[in-house]
Amino acid sequence: MGQTSSGSRDLLTDRLLGVAEFSHAHWFFGNLYEALVKIPHRVAAAEASRELPRSPFGAGSPGRYYAPIAPINAPAAIAALVAGWKHADSRPWLIVAAASSTTGAAATAYLLRTINPALFFSPQPLSEMRRNPLLKRWYRVHALRLAASAVALAAIHEARTLRLRSRG
Repeated sequence: MGQTSSGSRDLLTDRLLGVAEFSHAHWFFGNLYEALVKIPHRVAAAEASRELPRSPFGAGSPGRYYAPIAPINAPAAIAALVAGWKHADSRPWLIVAAASSTTGAAATAYLLRTINPALFFSPQPLSEMRRNPLLKRWYRVHALRLAASAVALAAIHEARTLRLRSRG
């Protein structure tokens, strides 16, 4: 019975790590693209129209891209940590993944609650004088979020690699 339970837990850990790796890759590369092409500048300056409403899920908003997958990032990493806790070789990587993922989620929550509503979803774009300091703060927090997602992705990948090597 113990062997089957351990095998089921290992399978669960592997599946959770697969979900976490996919969702963190989605998160990292989406965040990287967003920063490189300066999506926030474009969205913050856009005038509202029937075709492009200033809303979290309006045309042009990255919310459409993140909403389906982003909410599972931290929970998948934390669940993989809990499920894989017995394996001492991958445990440090699982801890790093869960901590980094949680840090990135906290940074995202901060942006969503404090900066994004005024910057992106006000009825009309803010004046450049009001918009620029918010954009500057947004990019600083976004850099933390980008780093957290990169660390989480690398740690998840390392944990998966160690687990695969230990079987073979």
